[in-house]
This record gives sequence, C-alpha cells and structure tokens, in this order.
Amino acid sequence: MQYKEWLGEWLSSSVRPVVKERTAEAYEYAVRRQIVPTLGDYALDELSPLVLQRFAAGLCARYAPNTVRGVVGVLRASLLRAEQTGVVARQFGATIRLPHGREKEVACFTVTEQKQIEAYALRHRNRKFAGFVLCLYTGLRVGELLALTWQDVDFAAGALRVNKSCRDRWGGGYRKRIDTPKTAHSHRVIPLPAALLPLLTALRSHSKSAYVVSDANGHDVSVRSYQRSFESMLRKLRIQHRGVHALRHTFATRALECGMDARTLAEVLGHKNPAVTLSRYAHSLQEHKSAMMDRLGELL
Repeated sequence: MQYKEWLGEWLSSSVRPVVKERTAEAYEYAVRRQIVPTLGDYALDELSPLVLQRFAAGLCARYAPNTVRGVVGVLRASLLRAEQTGVVARQFGATIRLPHGREKEVACFTVTEQKQIEAYALRHRNRKFAGFVLCLYTGLRVGELLALTWQDVDFAAGALRVNKSCRDRWGGGYRKRIDTPKTAHSHRVIPLPAALLPLLTALRSHSKSAYVVSDANGHDVSVRSYQRSFESMLRKLRIQHRGVHALRHTFATRALECGMDARTLAEVLGHKNPAVTLSRYAHSLQEHKSAMMDRLGELL
C-alpha cells in the first residue's frame, strides 16, 4: 500500500471521528501540504529510518521548529497506527531526530504603548475596539474574546466564564465559527478587575448583539477582521507591529510585574503548568528585574 493511500484511510477512520474539527483540519493540512508531496508515493514498507530522517531534515531547512515538530508528530502518529492495525509489520517514526527547539520569545507592549492602545480603543467610536482593553486586563485569546457572549459575563460576581472559542471559516469571506476552547484547562473563570465593570456595563447598554464584541451594527466580527483592525490601530499610533496575541502576552507580563504568583496567572491564562507560564514570560521582565536589583542595591 502506498503511504498516501494509508494517510487517507487513517484520516477518515482514526482521526476525524475522535479529534476536534480544527485538529483534524490541521492534520489534513500537514498531510496535504508537507507529507504527501514528498513521501506519498512511497510504499509503507519503504519508509526506512534514512528516508524519514531525510524528510525531517528537508522540513528543518524550510520551516520553523514548531512547524517541523507538528508535521513530524502527524507522520509518527500515522505510522504508529499503521503498525497497531497490522497494515505494516514495523515502522520507524520514533527514529526521527529533531533539533531541540527553543522557547520563542514573546512580544509584548511597553507600559507607554499599552496606555496609547487603551486611550485609542476607549475613545474610538466603534465599540469593538474596547475588546482590546478587555484582552489587556484578562489575558483572553482573541478567539475566546470574539466568542464571549453577555451570558458569560457575571456582573454580580465580577467574573467572566471562558467556555468556548472561535476561528475563521472561509466561504467567500471570513466567517466566525464557534468551537470549544483550545484545551481542557482553557475552560476557566476569570475574575474581572473592578475598573473593567463600568466599561462592560456601558458596552452592554449599547450592544445590539449577543456577543460582547460586535461591530457598530451588531454583526459578528471575524478573527481576521479583528486582526486587521488591530494592525490598523498600531499603524495610526506608530507602534511597532505585533499580532493581537501580544495583548495576552502584555497582560501576563504586567501581572508578573505586579506580583501575581505563577500558579494564579497560569489559571487565569488557562495554562496547565505554572512552570510553562514562568518559562514563557520570565525573559520579558528584564526591566522589572533591573528595578528590583536596584532596590536591593540600596541596602549597600
């Protein structure tokens, strides 16, 4: 059996029925764009350790480490399943060696830039821009923000529930598609800073939509549309381009600077492990660490 034939069978019988739709789409994309063009015509029993290692080396020359690990993960899973089901007597996915990846440095805004963003968003006539402020003080992912409904906001308790996310579906244009959160730990309740409640109350009083973030006419906002609005705002403010996810990174950095402990921050962000949170954001605290060291030096 050719590998591409097995990949089609594996995706339809072992992937689609058991994983989330967006996960299946990611697998199918890796199969279609990276795996089949190079390895698809091989017979399964021709996929030797050398063939697989050369494939991985080719990926490393073209893609970022995280992308390579994702593609190789799909490759390994498909070959392991082939062995488990008896389609092939032995497979060598585990023999692939990959370079050690380094945690990508996160990009966040300075305090000055954050204040510029807040001021612009709060004075903008289109109220959807207020969502940027909400991200800065809750750490929401953009998909979680755009899936947030007014039913998810508990004004009495001063908290919001994260129980869904969204992504774009292309169909002649970007359309929002509601899905479950990224991981099980992404289901969470986030306490709201008291200063945010008046803003949310004002947004609710003028809202024409079930969603917290909508356009001026109460229509849904797609992820791509919101990203473009963010990019446009940064250009007008003459702030260096960063993706909208930088708002979440900025929240995490400010939280650590204010003394929030790693476990609490991990729970607010929806991370499984506080160690992951610290390793991801510790480097972005250089200015704060320098100030703390200066304070320590005052004892001399």
